[in-house]
Amino acid sequence: QVQLVESGGGLVQDGGSLRLSCVFSRRTYNVGWFRQAPGKAREFVAAISWGGRNTLYVDSVKGRFTISRDNAKNTVYLQMNSLKPDDTAVYCCAAGSDWGSRSSAYNYWGQGTQVTVSS
Repeated sequence: QVQLVESGGGLVQDGGSLRLSCVFSRRTYNVGWFRQAPGKAREFVAAISWGGRNTLYVDSVKGRFTISRDNAKNTVYLQMNSLKPDDTAVYCCAAGSDWGSRSSAYNYWGQGTQVTVSS
């Protein structure tokens, strides 16, 4: 069993930045970030492989968001720059042994952290 805890969400203005953190209870495999806005389906945002060599992003965040990890701290980060109101959502991290953007690739999920971008 792996526990994941997100932090770093908050309220920011259009064009601002936030850094989300996902701390996991033990060394785990690939980690992904997903988001869900009110009334919308959960959406893949970014993923990073176990060693950090491979990353994957949804097109809408490429060039604005950066995913990274520090395995010594059991932590994955999501640096979000140039935030837009459309980025407003609950952001969750997830861990799994498979790779990709599908929710089914991830076995363990955190509770999420709210990100709100005001216009």
